[in-house]
Amino acid sequence: MQRHEYPSGMTREPHASPIGEAMAWASRIMAIGLVMFLPAVAGSWLDSRLGTSCLGPAGLALGFSAGLAWLVQIARKRNR
Repeated sequence: MQRHEYPSGMTREPHASPIGEAMAWASRIMAIGLVMFLPAVAGSWLDSRLGTSCLGPAGLALGFSAGLAWLVQIARKRNR
């Protein structure tokens, strides 16, 4: 199958609808946001339960790193 190229640089499969693509991108963005946010929340919750103060910031760093890695992976895949 041949891909269609748009002036913006976006490509799509011939059978994919624009609304379907928009929904796919929206779900990716929401998933990346959750990957960045939930480890910090879980770390803060564990901090409050265990009486520590290092798990919240560690969760924040881990979530940010994982989200950033996912964004880089998406960007690399899109450039191919």
